[in-house]
Amino acid sequence: MKKIGLIVFSLVLGMFIFQSCEDQDDTAVPVNDFIWKGLNAYYLWQQNVPDLADNRFANQGELNDYLKGYSSPEQLFNHLIYKTDASGNEIDRWSRIFPDFTVLENALQGISKSNGVEFGLFYADASETTVIGYVRYILPGTDAANKNIHRGDVFYAVNGNILTGDNYSQLLNQDNYTLNMATVNSDGSVTPNDIDVFLTKSQYSEDPVYIADTYTTGSHTIGYLMYNGFYSDYDAELNTAFSEFASAGVTDLVLDLRYNGGGSIRTATYLASMITGQFNGQLFAKQQWNSKLQSIYESNNPSALTNLFSNTLSDGSSINSLNLSKVYIITTGSTASASELVINCLKPYIDVVQIGTTTIGKNVGSITLYDSPDFTSKNRNGSHRYAMQPIVLKILNKNNFGEYSSGITPTYEVHENLSSMGTLGDPTEPLYSYAIDKITNGGKPAHISEFKPYKLFKDSRNLKLLGNEMYTKGSLPASH
Repeated sequence: MKKIGLIVFSLVLGMFIFQSCEDQDDTAVPVNDFIWKGLNAYYLWQQNVPDLADNRFANQGELNDYLKGYSSPEQLFNHLIYKTDASGNEIDRWSRIFPDFTVLENALQGISKSNGVEFGLFYADASETTVIGYVRYILPGTDAANKNIHRGDVFYAVNGNILTGDNYSQLLNQDNYTLNMATVNSDGSVTPNDIDVFLTKSQYSEDPVYIADTYTTGSHTIGYLMYNGFYSDYDAELNTAFSEFASAGVTDLVLDLRYNGGGSIRTATYLASMITGQFNGQLFAKQQWNSKLQSIYESNNPSALTNLFSNTLSDGSSINSLNLSKVYIITTGSTASASELVINCLKPYIDVVQIGTTTIGKNVGSITLYDSPDFTSKNRNGSHRYAMQPIVLKILNKNNFGEYSSGITPTYEVHENLSSMGTLGDPTEPLYSYAIDKITNGGKPAHISEFKPYKLFKDSRNLKLLGNEMYTKGSLPASH
């Protein structure tokens, strides 16, 4: 019989009668067995799913019979996820299962197939049927970087097929396709312009530090950081950006998270420590796991539930901090998870001025579970490559606040406008310009025109395996 991890195993020994039945075979449906036991032990909403109850099965044989009733691991996984509550409210839209753990591991570090076009999609008609795409930015070193396509460009079809809410995923998930472009009219409508752009995807690792620059006006030296993903493999690059800010004597910081779907909780803690620096060792964020694991943590290792401001990275190098008491953060409806964590958890310490639109509202995080004795990557089951990324924790700030599942509303609501997207990082780009004006004189920029904003439907990160993620890495609770 496969034990399911030291602490978790001891926790459930008295609950799972079948765990002591050594003659029972838990390899009859190995992948499904891994899924059920992993979710039973770690899933945040385990107690809300009847089929994950600790007393659901009397022995391994009963569990095996249940697991054999599902035709695929994906079918079982989707059945066990707590998608909606009794009132029909959407709960878990984030947990994922992967037939190949290498794809999952790459996705968590921003490695995926890309043609370089990061885009948004909005509804083009009142019936919310037709969809229009617009280019947000182009990734350097990709196919798109060498093509005639730029930020603010609009496309209405793929391979001659009009985009809709039903076909967008199928059309845009292809490795090769042609975008059929259009022109935005003064009234906000779009007209096909007979320009086509053929694009090819290839494996790509995205450096999330997209722009790090400074702008001096009067007595203010403003640092501008466009940061597009909390990928821990690029912590050193992030720290280098702050070293450059410190060397330039930055007095104010504009942190642009408008397209940042999140990532590592640890990296989010590092970023907050770079912005500040005066709170080293103090509580930045708290983690809440399911009731079983929360009790174990609180009794045996309560410090594991906290994320503290730090003055060093995981490799021991010193964090470059700005010691700021105020930060300006740009957000949109694509700002998610670890980005929201930074906003929410900095608020008890410094003044956070949020500019843009309401964030997506992801206040929960995940962890990678492998089919191994303790669910870590060590001693994985070699018969398959399945892994899970289920939601396992909720994040709170110092004041125990974490209820923002409807998104975090901005201090100043400002929408991106397709007719004047501007150049990212340029002081005249509308949202950055708005932040500059707030920094220098607190006034609203005269050139921000009022317009009816488009309703965001999806974006390119929604098409990625883990586009909006917040995760913790390292030891699982079972190893503490």
